[in-house]
Amino acid sequence: MLLRRRQFVAWGASALAGCAAAPARLAGHTVIGFASCTEQSHPQPMWDTILAQRPDFFVFAGDNVYADRPPFSLAVLRDAYAMQEAVPGFARLRATVPHMAIWDDGDYGENDGGADFAFKQPSKDEFLKFWRAPADDPRRAREGLYDARMVAGRVQVIVLDTRWFRSPLKRTDERNAPGKERYVPDADPAKTMLGPQQWAWLEEQLRQPADLRLIVSSVQVVADGHGWERWGNLPLERQKLYDLVKRTRANGIVFLSGDRHIGAIYRETDGTPYPLHDITSSGVTHSFESNNEAGPNRVGPPFTGLNFGTVDVDWAARTVELAVRDIRGAKRRAQSIHLDELKAPT
Repeated sequence: MLLRRRQFVAWGASALAGCAAAPARLAGHTVIGFASCTEQSHPQPMWDTILAQRPDFFVFAGDNVYADRPPFSLAVLRDAYAMQEAVPGFARLRATVPHMAIWDDGDYGENDGGADFAFKQPSKDEFLKFWRAPADDPRRAREGLYDARMVAGRVQVIVLDTRWFRSPLKRTDERNAPGKERYVPDADPAKTMLGPQQWAWLEEQLRQPADLRLIVSSVQVVADGHGWERWGNLPLERQKLYDLVKRTRANGIVFLSGDRHIGAIYRETDGTPYPLHDITSSGVTHSFESNNEAGPNRVGPPFTGLNFGTVDVDWAARTVELAVRDIRGAKRRAQSIHLDELKAPT
């Protein structure tokens, strides 16, 4: 989303005063961090806070730079990547922590862009170059940027591409009205979020063994109550996702999302095989300073300061803690889930 369309708050390095001390490494834990929405020209003290959490793995969940102001320019995208690459904290994180990345509209190149974006191939080429994808990376030989990896031998991290294949969204008939800000749900069965190729690949991934599965979607999956980009704009596709989880009996699923310039946790049980949680972390450099949107399946109010997310797995206790953390590393929203809650019916 274009930054000028909302009122944002951005913090400088002085916000780090009183930053929480680095946590001790906990035996038997796996910690995965993630974040989204980094304006390359803004101060970025958040990377030092993230590094202090000592994550085992990190996911760059989209809008890793912003180059989506029209008209699209490949030179602008390249300059954005060059500026971001030179940020010291970002460079340290990328050099020292295993990671994955996916794009959102800011680094895709078109605000709210989907399958009809004319420059998606050159944008993809720049993405793979910036993230140093090897020559034999399977993403080079197929459309889109979806990917998957095992972390610590037990956590499957799946990053979905919600841009390359996505059908046009249905525009609102009442712009800026609560719940209808930009888009309204469209039940057209011909429309897709992931496209046939990615859907088939996702089914294969969900049939692989894993104790916990983190499915990364740059746009929110289970969130309702607003008219910005989300899976709920294509409700048949969202239900298809829930049904796929049930059909494959894929246990341990938690969704990670970005895009919204807030931090929040959502929980859905309607039409799902088991409670599905979605933790949104958005705002490394800028956040939506006021947000009063409805959140019928949100767990508590949104956090509107700069934030990143952590997923802390305690294997002995079989618990997963989802946390939205602020610029000092303090938890501002948190939810603990037992792995036994995340089981599809047999």
